[in-house]
Amino acid sequence: MLLERDFSDILKQLEFKKGKIKAILDTDTYNEIDDQFALVQMLFSKEKIEVQSINAAPFSMNNRSDNPKKGMELSYDEILRLLEKINFKKNFVFKGSTKYVGFEKKPIDSPAADNIIESALKCSEEDPLYILAIGAISNVASALLKEPEIIKKIVVVWLGGNALYWPQNSEFNLKQDIGGAQVLFDSGVSLVMVPCKGVTSHLISTVPEIEKYIEPNGEIGKFLAMRFKEYNSIHKGWSKEIWDMAAVGYVLNEEWAPTKTIPSPILLNDMKWASDKNRHPIKIVYEIKRDPILKDFIKKLENFSSSSH
Repeated sequence: MLLERDFSDILKQLEFKKGKIKAILDTDTYNEIDDQFALVQMLFSKEKIEVQSINAAPFSMNNRSDNPKKGMELSYDEILRLLEKINFKKNFVFKGSTKYVGFEKKPIDSPAADNIIESALKCSEEDPLYILAIGAISNVASALLKEPEIIKKIVVVWLGGNALYWPQNSEFNLKQDIGGAQVLFDSGVSLVMVPCKGVTSHLISTVPEIEKYIEPNGEIGKFLAMRFKEYNSIHKGWSKEIWDMAAVGYVLNEEWAPTKTIPSPILLNDMKWASDKNRHPIKIVYEIKRDPILKDFIKKLENFSSSSH
């Protein structure tokens, strides 16, 4: 499904946008505890991000969900819980795919996929829609398959896969829908890959930090702290990745998530990478500046907490 695009057009679209961007968050929110942090930071970043919608992504393969439909429904409910904690009344949450795109590469119909298409078609190549995808890529891949015209009008920032030099690529977001990820890498869409192990695995926090700087900040602070702390019963000497925040960090400040340009890698069915230097370019994040991302998040949380009293 590789779209014939001039490489210079892709590179231009992948330049860091200084002004405000329109964005959708595509998230498997209940799967972990870091999507919640990413969602709140995105909504609190009105100076940079005009949030169009939040889409619930499917997930399975862990003790929270044994099938993608259940994972998507749990994520949808968690998004609504979060919005309630920050008194966010806007009705813009969409249910996503109930299954994975898979190797058949047939689009899965869902309100989320339709929402991506509808929102993208209102944008332009010069002012594209950003899709921050921090779960399995099924909703986005379905939208690309269903309406290839959007490929020129979106920039996908996907947190998925491990660093290309990592010895294995069995990463949660990628392994659930390998076929969907193949659609993404083969589509010719302007893509920023945010790898997990080897890059964003540096983006961590600890219970003492969360208790001191997150928990005191109103209902949302208490909720995020509860989610963080309940993830593990032993907190001594324990830290936890909150790596989904990296996708939001990338669009907030280019210095927080520096990138390099590479030919889009080829994802094989066994999750190994192959390369072809003639493929269209993508950007790949090679480092995450953890401290400024966390400082930005805490400051915005404190501002919200003090203004809502």
